[in-house]
Amino acid sequence: MRIRTVTAATTLAVLFSSAALAAAPAYADTSTLLPVKSLGDIVVDGTHQQVFISDPTNGKIVVTDYSGNVVKQLTTNLSGVSGLELSADSGTLYAAVQDLDAIAVVDTATDTETTRYTVGDKPLSVALAGGKLWFGYGGAAAGNIGSLDLTGDHAVALDQDNSWYQAPVLDAAPGSGTLVAGAPGQSPVELASYDVSSGSATKLASTRDAGSNLGDLQVTPDGKDVVVASGAPYYHQVFKTSDLNEDGKYTSTAYPNSVAVAPDGTVAGGSFAWYDPDVYIFHPGSSEAVRTYDFPNTGTSSGADTLTAGGLSWAPDGSRLFAVTYNDANAYSLREYDSPGRAATTLTVNAPASAARGKALKVTGTLSSTTALPAGTRVTVVRTDLDSPAGKALPAVTVKADGTYSFTDTPTAGGKVTYKVSYAGDGEHTAASAKDTVDVSRAKPALTLNNNGKVYAYGKDVKFTAHLGTTYKNRTVELWADPAGSDKPDKLVKSGKVDSHGNLSVVVDLKRDTKVTAKFAGDARWQPRSVSSWSGAKVGISMAVSRQYKSKKAWGQTYYYFHKAKKPLFTTKMPYYGGRAQRFDFQVYYQGKWYADTSKYFALATSGVSQVEFAGSHKGDVGRRFRVRSDYIDGASGDTVNSTTYGAWKYFTFTN
Repeated sequence: MRIRTVTAATTLAVLFSSAALAAAPAYADTSTLLPVKSLGDIVVDGTHQQVFISDPTNGKIVVTDYSGNVVKQLTTNLSGVSGLELSADSGTLYAAVQDLDAIAVVDTATDTETTRYTVGDKPLSVALAGGKLWFGYGGAAAGNIGSLDLTGDHAVALDQDNSWYQAPVLDAAPGSGTLVAGAPGQSPVELASYDVSSGSATKLASTRDAGSNLGDLQVTPDGKDVVVASGAPYYHQVFKTSDLNEDGKYTSTAYPNSVAVAPDGTVAGGSFAWYDPDVYIFHPGSSEAVRTYDFPNTGTSSGADTLTAGGLSWAPDGSRLFAVTYNDANAYSLREYDSPGRAATTLTVNAPASAARGKALKVTGTLSSTTALPAGTRVTVVRTDLDSPAGKALPAVTVKADGTYSFTDTPTAGGKVTYKVSYAGDGEHTAASAKDTVDVSRAKPALTLNNNGKVYAYGKDVKFTAHLGTTYKNRTVELWADPAGSDKPDKLVKSGKVDSHGNLSVVVDLKRDTKVTAKFAGDARWQPRSVSSWSGAKVGISMAVSRQYKSKKAWGQTYYYFHKAKKPLFTTKMPYYGGRAQRFDFQVYYQGKWYADTSKYFALATSGVSQVEFAGSHKGDVGRRFRVRSDYIDGASGDTVNSTTYGAWKYFTFTN
C-alpha cells in the first residue's frame, strides 16, 4: 500500500536530517491535472523519481514524474486496480487488480507489466511483510487475508483470517514481521495486527475503538505504531501494533481520510475538509501540527478542492509530499509539496515609506515559525538601489528571542531603495524572505529647452537646445519631437551626453506644430525630469492668378487686369491634411479704405489645390479695385496641426 523501503541515502537523511534537509535543493510546489476518475492508491518511486497512481474506475495505473507530468499509462487488463506496493529496492510494483482476482507485477525501470498472479477473490490491498506479499481480499461478507510467496513457485496461501466482513486494507513497516489490517468504511472500525514472521498470519491483537468509516492507515517506519485516519473522531488516532492500545493522537480536523508517514517518522494527516486546512504535518509523537496545507478551489462550488481517501504519499527521502485531490467537477490533480516536514516560517519587513538620502533610517521586522527558532538565528539583508541594481549585501542581523529584529542603514542613493531580508531555513524550518521599499529623496535638476511659444515658417529648420544643470553620474538627455496630428507619433530624435556646457541640440524640420521634449532619466542623487517646448509651424501658401490680359504696377502693388467679360480664376496650393480647407478672403477698395466683402472656406483636393472663380457679370466692376488672399486658420480650416497662416494679397481690376 505504501513505500516500504529505506535506502542507504534515506537512512543517512534520517540520522543527519538537519544537515541533509538544509543542503537539499529547493523546488516550487506544483499542481497538475491527472487523467483519472478515481483513486485506489498512490506510491512514490524515489529511485526513478516517479509516482504511481491507480484508477479503479478506468482500470489503469498512471505514471507521472515528480512534477505531475504523465510519463506512461498502464491500461491493459487492470479493471478495478486498487492497492499498490513497491519492493524494497523500488524495482518492482505490485498492484491488486480486483475485477480480475489477480496481482499484477510491474517493472518500474520500464513501467511495463512483467507477470501476473491469480490470487483470491477481489484483492483490494497489498503489503510486504515477513518476506511475503500479503493481500486483503473478498467481497461482501467474505473478507479475508492471503499471501503470495515471492520466491520459489510463488505459492498463494489463502484464508489466513476470514473474520473480516469485506477485504481489509493492509500495511506494514519496511522489513517488518508485523502486519496491520483495517476494515475500510466500516463503523465502528475494526483493526487487527498479525505476526507474519513465520510465513503465516498469527493474530496479535484486535480492536473496534478505531473510530468510524476508515479511510486510511499506515504503520510507522519503526513498526511500533499504526496511524489511523477515520471519519470520526476528528483527529488522527495512533495505536500500538503490539496490542492495539491507544498511543497518542495527531490533532487535525473533521473527517480524517488519509495518512502518510515519512521514513523519518514525520506524519502527514489529511482530511476531507472544504473550509479547513486539508493536510497537517506533525513531527513524530507531537500532537500539534508544525505545518498545514489548504487546497485552493478549482471548481465552482463554495468549498475548496478535497483530498481523496488514501491520497497522500511521501517521497522516500522525505523531501516531498504528494497529494491527490479532486474538485466538484470530478477533476483530479496531483499536488507536490516541497520540504513539507519543515515548519513553515514567516518573515516580515517594515521600512519607512520615505526617507532622506544620506540620513540613517531604521528597518524592523519579525521572523516567526510554528516551532521555536534556534537562539542566535540570523537573517541576511540585501539593499538594491540605483547604484547597486544587482543588490549589495549588508551585515547580517541577529533575531531576538521574541522573533523581532531591526537594523539601521544610510542610503547613499535616492529613488526606490529595496531592502530584502532572507532566512535560509534549517532542518526544522523552511526558508523565508520578504522585502520592503523606501522612496529616498533626490534633488531636482535644472533642465531647460529653448524656443517655447515661437512660430516659424513652414519647413523651417529650427535648432532646439536642452540645457542640463548639475547631476551625479548621468549626463544623458533625450530629445523627443511630437508633431501635431495622430498620424505622427512622438519620436526620439536625439539622445546623448550633454557637452561641457551642459547642452545638447538637435535641428528639427518644422512642418507642423511640434512639441519638443527634453528628458533626463535621473541618477542615484538627482530626480528624473522632463521639460517641453511648443513651437508653431505655419503652412506654405501660394496663389496663382489666371485669365488676366495683363499685369502691371499700380497704386504701389502689382495688379492683374481683366476684361469685364472674363471670370478671374485663383488657384491656391498649400500642404494637404485630411479635411483641410482654405479660407478665401475677398476685399474691395472704396474711398481710400479696403472693406471685407466675402470670407468663405473651400476644401482642398488631396493634391493640396483649391481653385476659386470670381463669377458673375463685371460690367459694374470696371475701374474698381479688388484684392483676394488664401488663409489657413488653425481650427477653422478643418484641423489643428499648423499655426494660423495668412497668404499674400493678390490685387486685380476690370476694364472694358
